[in-house]
Amino acid sequence: MKPGDTQIEILIGRVLRGGVLVSTLCISVGLLVALIQPQGATWLLELGILLLIATPAARVVLSMVEYAIARDWTFLVLTSIVLLELIAGAVAALVFHRKI
Repeated sequence: MKPGDTQIEILIGRVLRGGVLVSTLCISVGLLVALIQPQGATWLLELGILLLIATPAARVVLSMVEYAIARDWTFLVLTSIVLLELIAGAVAALVFHRKI
């Protein structure tokens, strides 16, 4: 923790570290299971990738909370747009993935 860090910044750091750690764990275990039984690890690998993708989105949500608390409406709106773009990208990926 650096001097001047707010509680929300500390939480954001923990969420980022935790998301990457849990994602890495899921993917690592999934790869090990895949060596033993290839079909049995699919869900674990997909969960790891989903967590890795969701981690930055969680950071954006926490930033929105931080901006709302600070009453910084400009950055709250801009960050909300970023979150909507992330959600739209995820939905588009799901839609196109199912069509392939």
